Amino acid sequence: MIHHIELYVSDLEASKRFWGWFLGELGYEVFQQWEDGISWKANGAYLVLVQAKEEFVKAGYHRCRVGLNHLAFYAASKEQVDEMTMKLRERGCRILYEDRHPFAGGSGHYALYTEDPDRIKVELAAP
Repeated sequence: MIHHIELYVSDLEASKRFWGWFLGELGYEVFQQWEDGISWKANGAYLVLVQAKEEFVKAGYHRCRVGLNHLAFYAASKEQVDEMTMKLRERGCRILYEDRHPFAGGSGHYALYTEDPDRIKVELAAP
């Protein structure tokens, strides 16, 4: 079981807007806050965002490099995947693999894929 995941971000405020909304929709609650970071917790696990130092922001992020490719979360249902897809579109967020949505992960995998402000891929998968 995962205890926590910590992500360094290029723009903490933009990331807080995205992740605060997204995680709130999934039942996460703010767990900790400090000047350079914030975390949300649900079911004993938490996600931490920390503002990266300027000298590291310049390097950027790409999910195809060595390291994290994406984070996947459980949805309560297929209906929640559909609702979140609609809400993400309304918020101006990009839905990845639009031509294969909601089966971009395969014919038996009902999910949505989007990305956060740093282009970290985020998956929401139906049970």
